Amino acid sequence: MPTEHQGIELLPVITLLAAGVICAPLFKRLGFGAVLGYLAGGIAIGPFGLRLFTHPDSILQVAELGVVLFLFIVGLEMRPSRLWELRRQIFGLGLAQVLGCALLLTAVGVVTGFSVALSFVVGAGFVMTSTAIVMQLLEERRELSAPSGQQIVSILLLEDLMIVPLLALIVFLAPIAPGNSAQNAGIDWTQVGIGAASIAGLLVAGRYLLNPFFGVLANAHARDVMTAAALLVVLGSAYVMHLGGLSMAMGAFLAGVLLSTSTYRHQLEVDVEPFRGILLGLFFLAVGMSLDLTVVGANWRTVLFYVVAFMAVKALAVYAIGRLFGSSNGEAVERAVIMAQGGEFAFVLYAAAAATGIIDAEQNAVLTSIVILSMVLTPLAIALMNAVRSRIRPSTEGYERPAGLNGTALVIGFGRVGQIASQFLLARGYDLSIIDTDVEMIDAARDLGVHVNYGDGTRLDILRAAGAAQARVVLVCVDKPEDGTRITQLLKSEFPIVPVLARAIDRRQSLELIQAGADLQVRETFESAVVLGSAALAKLGIPPAEILEITDRVRHRDAERLQLELVAGIHAGTALFGAGPPQSGDAGSSTGN
Repeated sequence: MPTEHQGIELLPVITLLAAGVICAPLFKRLGFGAVLGYLAGGIAIGPFGLRLFTHPDSILQVAELGVVLFLFIVGLEMRPSRLWELRRQIFGLGLAQVLGCALLLTAVGVVTGFSVALSFVVGAGFVMTSTAIVMQLLEERRELSAPSGQQIVSILLLEDLMIVPLLALIVFLAPIAPGNSAQNAGIDWTQVGIGAASIAGLLVAGRYLLNPFFGVLANAHARDVMTAAALLVVLGSAYVMHLGGLSMAMGAFLAGVLLSTSTYRHQLEVDVEPFRGILLGLFFLAVGMSLDLTVVGANWRTVLFYVVAFMAVKALAVYAIGRLFGSSNGEAVERAVIMAQGGEFAFVLYAAAAATGIIDAEQNAVLTSIVILSMVLTPLAIALMNAVRSRIRPSTEGYERPAGLNGTALVIGFGRVGQIASQFLLARGYDLSIIDTDVEMIDAARDLGVHVNYGDGTRLDILRAAGAAQARVVLVCVDKPEDGTRITQLLKSEFPIVPVLARAIDRRQSLELIQAGADLQVRETFESAVVLGSAALAKLGIPPAEILEITDRVRHRDAERLQLELVAGIHAGTALFGAGPPQSGDAGSSTGN
């Protein structure tokens, strides 16, 4: 009699995918962000919701790979030279924030009646911000490469580095915890040595083996093998660091940094990206499932008090340190709200503290609930901050709104790009209608003798009042990519015969603007690169005619690649560059041009 074949249990997989697909877009549309949607979805299907999953720990272990892959992609964008430039922020700003937050959070525990050892462990765990949540938020807002985003990344890197000394301190503090014996005293220097050897081995392998390894695979022309190799490098690096007692995410980040100058950087990013997105969403679902509502209900006063106290104190410390290191008030407030929560590394610290007897099982459950609730509240806090900011914007009273303007050209956005572009039109004597929403910029333009009206170009009524229908040309020069695309769509929908010339931040927005119907999109970094390349050839003595021919060829090839990507629907950065793999910094890169 043939044996009955046991098929794959698909219902759990379908349930996880359905929770993510339904909740993440819904919460994002409501303005709360995808992260809160995943967390809410996890709570709904977890042990304290519909009970479709009763053991979230097993899912969380697999889902942590999403954080690992995310840090690998961040590392790919962080060249060693850039990392060196950030050393003062990492070991200055980052160390100051970790020490300052740890000191104040420890004080909260001491003031509320706990021992110094216990208070330090609890506070140190809450210091470790959630890398997954913060990175996802920065990516959604497209601020990872912005200066403020780079400062936050620097702090997160320092926090990851601090996991090792903090674990060592927990072992050291164990003997003075009430009821704990002295047999656990001391630091395991053998483990410290293994950790150092893991870092050294990974650096050596990355420096001398990775590029030749991918070169051999690329010559085989097997795309699936390259994908497998990318995952092998990421997971292998994470595992090596894990064996050394270090953060898996730090291992993946180091692997990304080592490959950031590789000729295969863009290919690796494209191969890893789909896995990263799915696993990171799974991580947030698993965190939501892990919220023990029974513990929260039984200790709700304690949990609520410490969630509010820890988040408030940490936010205050982050704000004060940010201001001390030169951040503006707005940047410091934003960083304080984004980084006020605890993170996934707190689970590791609290588990280690429970193993050494510093905290008991019930305290571990309560502390874990506090951290998870702080992670859940962070997207809500950010949404509240954005709502408050929208209500307390600088007063626009006294600034003229567009009404019946009728210039030859309409300029939307009078920042650095709009100002320079306007000079060409003003030099020829054309009348301009200019609108912007930055009152400080309007004041500065007024001081220079340029009349700028206050107006939001994403609103159709403002475009009409600013004279879009009568203008012979419209220049879209706003900073935010999503606003530029929206304005272009409105203009081409309502005033199809008016030429629209739009500024693009990068290659991705160029494709969006083409789809929106822009008559011309200018990718600012590409044009800068063309000028630099032409000037380099001139310095090398190349005749002007030949420089012009090469410039035309580069522009033509870039236009062809854009058209191919537009037709094929390929994300910027995957276009072919000649016959070989994309070179670091070429025009096919999806970042920075």
